[in-house]
Amino acid sequence: MTKLGVNVDHVATIRQARGTAYPDPTAAALEAEKGGADQITIHLREDRRHIVDSDLRSIKAAISVPLNLEMSIADEIVGIACSTGPATATLVPERRQELTTEGGLDVVSDLASVRRVAMRLKDVGIAVSLFVDPDIFQIEASKEAGADFIELHTGAYCDCADAVCARVELERLVRAAERAKELGFKVCAGHGINYENAAKIARALPQVVEYNIGHAIVARAIHIGMREAVREMKDFLRA
Repeated sequence: MTKLGVNVDHVATIRQARGTAYPDPTAAALEAEKGGADQITIHLREDRRHIVDSDLRSIKAAISVPLNLEMSIADEIVGIACSTGPATATLVPERRQELTTEGGLDVVSDLASVRRVAMRLKDVGIAVSLFVDPDIFQIEASKEAGADFIELHTGAYCDCADAVCARVELERLVRAAERAKELGFKVCAGHGINYENAAKIARALPQVVEYNIGHAIVARAIHIGMREAVREMKDFLRA
């Protein structure tokens, strides 16, 4: 059965916009769990623009489902991950200027560094996922780096403005998912997935065992609540 990881970063984004104590990402994570989330995903960025260190500790202690920590390969963040012990660490690229993660990790160009971080995390019992574009070379390099999971960046497909672009990008995702499966990866996907495209992506990518979705669910939760928003998304993925 396909699993849903719910990213609660944007709950923290709203809190940080006013410097208040609310809304609380930990409370949102618990509501997501009650709605059927199979894991909670958070991104502890180097600039702490939304999730902060205390959120990481609080959410890790509160939830019953696994915690997936998105993170850069910076030494400080790797050290925090090793001491906190999330179930999974998803290594992502990070730039201070970006609104959100803009693309996949360039494993090919930075293989030695990624491998070193992956081994450090795995040595303390943390599974390693690499967030990569649907590129065969990146996926094959991820195998060399020692990753357990691949998370395919679905953003290029989700951002397509016309049918031609969508067809090309979906074909890239299909080929990438097939190759990742051949290499023995547990295949995940995420970025830009919403209530309009989730079912189509899930039908096209049977290799994917887990989706990590945040912005769309948090936005929907404003209107109908976190539990129901999570339930709806799971229904779309299973459709």
